Amino acid sequence: MNPTDEFILDAFKQQGMLTEEVLAEIISEVESEGDSLVGDKDLAVMNGVLAKTGMPEGEVVNFLSSEMNMDAVDLTQVNPTEEIINLLTAEWARKYEAFPLGATGAEIEIVFGNPLDQDGYDNLTHLLGKTINPKVAYRGSVLAAIDEAYGAAEDRKMKDFFGGIGDDDIEIGDGVKPEDVSEEDAPIIKYVHSVIKDALEMRASDIHMEPLEKKFRIRFRVDGKLREQQDPPKRLQPSIISRTKLMANVSLAEKRVPLDGRINVKVGEKVIDLRVSTLPTVHGESIVMRILDKESLSLGLPQLGFFSDDQSTFEEVIALPDGIFLVTGPTGSGKSTTLYSALNVINKPDRKIITVEDPVEYEVAGINQVQVRTEVGMTFSAALRSMLRQAPNIVMVGEIRDLETAEIAINASLTGHMVFSTLHTNDAPSSVSRLIDMGVKPFLVSASLRAALAQRLVRSICQNCKEPYTATGNELNILGVSEDQASSASFMHGTGCEKCGDSGFRGRKGVFEIFVVNQEIEEMIYHNVSIVELRKKAREMGMRSMREDGFRKVLAGVTTLDEVLMVTTAEE
Repeated sequence: MNPTDEFILDAFKQQGMLTEEVLAEIISEVESEGDSLVGDKDLAVMNGVLAKTGMPEGEVVNFLSSEMNMDAVDLTQVNPTEEIINLLTAEWARKYEAFPLGATGAEIEIVFGNPLDQDGYDNLTHLLGKTINPKVAYRGSVLAAIDEAYGAAEDRKMKDFFGGIGDDDIEIGDGVKPEDVSEEDAPIIKYVHSVIKDALEMRASDIHMEPLEKKFRIRFRVDGKLREQQDPPKRLQPSIISRTKLMANVSLAEKRVPLDGRINVKVGEKVIDLRVSTLPTVHGESIVMRILDKESLSLGLPQLGFFSDDQSTFEEVIALPDGIFLVTGPTGSGKSTTLYSALNVINKPDRKIITVEDPVEYEVAGINQVQVRTEVGMTFSAALRSMLRQAPNIVMVGEIRDLETAEIAINASLTGHMVFSTLHTNDAPSSVSRLIDMGVKPFLVSASLRAALAQRLVRSICQNCKEPYTATGNELNILGVSEDQASSASFMHGTGCEKCGDSGFRGRKGVFEIFVVNQEIEEMIYHNVSIVELRKKAREMGMRSMREDGFRKVLAGVTTLDEVLMVTTAEE
């Protein structure tokens, strides 16, 4: 119980107006009935005591006023302006049970519901940086005034927030019809749609909805970098999360485990898939929506970042009749886009292509795609075994994760199938050691592996605001070029414009390392030589590291040196 209420009850007891038995009876009644309408048991007890003793609220306030030498205030006669209400935040008003009455110069008048809370008084004085002239009123009246004034203010803010959201011109494939939407839900639906629309307009790859302690943060990942957006009011968090989960067709009731779903979005004639992932956190469910734009799959190889020499090598590898081709790199390095683009190049009517993925990110016409479902026994290895009975020419395995999947993929490649897959390694030659570490015999790796491609993504200089600049001596040293050689280079940087969000970058390109297995390297793999020797031999035979490929793109004015240095290492 708060100190002011205890003070009043002690006074009642001393004057013989209240006994311990009666107080215990009132407390028991309150606890049996649950919280009062205002959700405050202390207030419910005090209201019960006043009802039992017949003491009017006004007399209690006059008693406190006299005892504490504070002016009493009748809040029913107070009609504060918005300016006065804004003297205190809603958070401070509720926390310290304080209601502002006005301010003059360095002094502010505040009526307290719990005037004996000295810590609250001191904290508020510090926060405001003003001298407080305290007043007193009945605690129930103070809490009611706070709810009414700040509730109305929050409603106005909410109205302003939703008023700034434009009309939708996108369709969300969640099966909800307009007539099924209540008036209460409509603003939330409109807001979620606007978030998706804004993300698409900014060419974002991900939408992040993150519940924090005091705010609900919305961020977009654009060209690999997170950008903060206007945060919605914290109180809308449950509604926004529920709406997003409903659109993704996942359980609204389940909040304890991660969930995965999909949202189909149509903007004009353009159809975009959103892969939705939820993750329970201490402050609510965090949601990430991965935007999967099918148009990115139809990009030509130059648009991915290949220069003509690397493109020629890449096309030769993917056109092979059998063997394994691996694309390596960390999460978010563009491996899936590269593989899908390769499949698009070789997707002809005379070829049967089957993929097994977890999850199926892009649905591609003319390709048979299989979704991994471990809960029913449809693992990578089980799906791969069944796929081979379908007589495919080309097989794509989303990722080689274990020995069983690796062995089946290798056996498939040895029986006349071309197998595409991904692997998590830092560079291309390391894919050999990774397979051997999994338990694959070296002679099987040497017989099946045709090539490995390692890649990273760097931001491209915005074409709208790019301009040439003169490279510094330090930059030339890092790039390993002389001033004479630099004269023929095209050093560019972006100045920042509306199209690129003042970042100077728009879009991303890949930097690549292509490790081709020829007869010499095949023999070295067969004899299980070290990865250091493999890499040395590959470099002797013309393999370019990702950093070197990045430097070529700096000299060509595609990206900046900082971008390349950020995603590659000198040892490569």
